[in-house]
Amino acid sequence: MQISNHQYTIQDIPVLDIAQQFGTPLYVYDADKIVEKINQLRGAFPNVNLKIKFACKALTNISILKLMRQNGVEIDVVSPQELQLALHAGYTGSQVTFTPSGVSFDEIEAAVAAGSMINLDNLIVLEKFGQRYSGSAPCMIRIKPNVAAGGNVKIMTAHEGSKFGIDIRQREDILRIVKQYGINVVGLHQHTGSDIKEADAFVRAAAVIFEFAESFPNLQIIDLGGGFKVAYKKGDHITNMPELGAHLSEAFLDLSKKLGHELQLWFEPGKFLVSEAGYLLVQANVVKPAPSRTFVGVNSGLNHLIRPMMYDAYHHIVNVSNPEGVKTETYDVVGYICETDTFAKDREINEVREGDILALLNAGAYGFTMSSHYNSRFRPAEVLIYEGKAHLIRQRETMEDILKNQILLEL
Repeated sequence: MQISNHQYTIQDIPVLDIAQQFGTPLYVYDADKIVEKINQLRGAFPNVNLKIKFACKALTNISILKLMRQNGVEIDVVSPQELQLALHAGYTGSQVTFTPSGVSFDEIEAAVAAGSMINLDNLIVLEKFGQRYSGSAPCMIRIKPNVAAGGNVKIMTAHEGSKFGIDIRQREDILRIVKQYGINVVGLHQHTGSDIKEADAFVRAAAVIFEFAESFPNLQIIDLGGGFKVAYKKGDHITNMPELGAHLSEAFLDLSKKLGHELQLWFEPGKFLVSEAGYLLVQANVVKPAPSRTFVGVNSGLNHLIRPMMYDAYHHIVNVSNPEGVKTETYDVVGYICETDTFAKDREINEVREGDILALLNAGAYGFTMSSHYNSRFRPAEVLIYEGKAHLIRQRETMEDILKNQILLEL
């Protein structure tokens, strides 16, 4: 989002015009920013055989998935429903990686039948997979390297207490099962967590995977997940992508030499690709002074963007209707849900008046996908700004959507 001619714009389209055309609350995504982040990741690894797999749980709108596919990005899914969305967006089964956690085995069978790569994350499922497929279906194994890193304990996924992956200390059990059933292991995977600032955390986790990889002479893929830190506010420390690329590329190429053949390096970014591209536009319903603070109540809430309440996540807020206000005020920006429902506390914003349009930044990841019908509120519409035009990619819900699966019992 830029300020141009005294107004906020996205690809030169005034944001207020977008809000006027499609209404609020509204999710808006900038396609150019998504492509920029794809190219940034590719640029950090110029000397390796790199494949990007979008972790689509971050944003599953099929138009976004189509944009990813058109830019050479494949896809990582965690449920049969996400797999179906990927197919609707034009992906083939072989372009999909299925990385579930704690699912029933029939989900894994369905993904194999679709031609997807399966990522197995516990010993029991690994053994079932061997019994069912032996070496006929390729698979990957998700390893837990016991590295704690991430912006919040709730989004750390590779530490000793995490449910994800097979603990590296169970390596002998893994090798025994693989040998017993002749399982065709083509890749090793790990995902450390989200919002990782330091390249060192990736390097430490990768070192564990690289060392274990030497036990699989026919390995083809190393998948290091995602979790790159994005900037939520001015001065935020983000992942140094060139530094990360340099450190990991050297170690990765050394591993390829040891195994005697070229490997593919995979990453599964979600937030990194779409977070900065997204905005949640809301309208100020009321400006409510109180003795110790002033509340701005908006026409949205944790039902549309739960991250501030769930993760204490910071989302920068700008007053789109007053971009160059002569004064700023300190506000608590709160939602309309009948629950403690706070987007921001003690936030300095250009003076807000009833009816003003506010934009919550960095709302492209885990916004709409974690939304709900709480308080029987409708979920927002979604708009993609693509090649200088605003395109509606999801209609705003109606009462029909709330009622369509309910059955009125005859009493």
